[in-house]
Amino acid sequence: MAFRRSQIAAAVLMALGHLGTPAAVADPESAPVPSTTRSTVFAVQDPAATTRFLPNPEVVRRLVDRGIAALAGTGSASEGWREWIQPGDTVGFKVTSGPGEVAGTRHAVVQGLIESLRASGHPADRIVIWDRRAGDLRNAGWFRLAQDLGVRCIASDEAGWDPSPDRGYDKPVLGRLIAGDLEFLRKDEPGAGRRSHVSRLLSQELTKIVPVAPVLNHNVAGVNGQLLGLAFASVDNTLRFVNNPGLYAEAVPEICALDDVFPKIAFGVSDALLCQYRGEDTTRLHNTLSLNELRFSHDPVALDALAAADIEQARAASAGPLPENRNRLEIYTNAELLDLGVADIKRIDVKRSGP
Repeated sequence: MAFRRSQIAAAVLMALGHLGTPAAVADPESAPVPSTTRSTVFAVQDPAATTRFLPNPEVVRRLVDRGIAALAGTGSASEGWREWIQPGDTVGFKVTSGPGEVAGTRHAVVQGLIESLRASGHPADRIVIWDRRAGDLRNAGWFRLAQDLGVRCIASDEAGWDPSPDRGYDKPVLGRLIAGDLEFLRKDEPGAGRRSHVSRLLSQELTKIVPVAPVLNHNVAGVNGQLLGLAFASVDNTLRFVNNPGLYAEAVPEICALDDVFPKIAFGVSDALLCQYRGEDTTRLHNTLSLNELRFSHDPVALDALAAADIEQARAASAGPLPENRNRLEIYTNAELLDLGVADIKRIDVKRSGP
């Protein structure tokens, strides 16, 4: 599926009952009924999961197994994996590598997930660690970890971009095409740069995706989490959105809704061992709290909504000015309009369990 217009605008009109109605007139009595849909997030905690901001791999490994079993409602993590992953699936663990090993996705969490999946009998050659750029993956040590675990590490931009007309994201917004974008060599042609192409990694190889995102602030999106990370790692020609933050609210959820992205998500993991509430991609331990928690859900929007709430709460309790573009939560309300999940934390049931 390729988006050729704003699917969010269509969803809003549908909710208002205006889609296909000529000269629709706003009527207070025709306002959409508030959603009653709820989501569940399973949070597993252990105060020993980190020490001085460094993860304890053994404790994290136990948290992973507990979280998988809780999410699946099974007696063991291995049984849980088999609920979602088939032997022939190629599973891609999407990490946030740009901020590095401390502020980004932590190695101990992904290592625990991969070891847990391998213990269920899944073959190592069908497991991939991935993100957008090879340089970020390398600098954050993901290639090294993949080698140690006997799995692959792949950058989505180096896998190439799928030119299929049935795949990708069309948006009539022009930006500056850069080397590596599929249409870069045709950048001077009329119409070039209006389309973002899906990585071949997603369209041709990965059959299941498990996004693993930190609780890390982002001054435009609120959190550098599940949706933002997936959107900008899945397609090319994203500079037009990065340089126009006002477009995030539509582009991020619409890209995530592509057939090569959202339907492949097995579940998401929020790496809430730490919460960094200022600094974005720059590691700032003086603006970091230890939460010592991992969260599991089939709803990536709910995971992001909870992470954004953690960041806001921590920021409000600290000294210092608030960023000018703080928490554009329209991303998550728009994602709910596209049926990607629940954005209202009042409709998210968090089931926590301690050690």
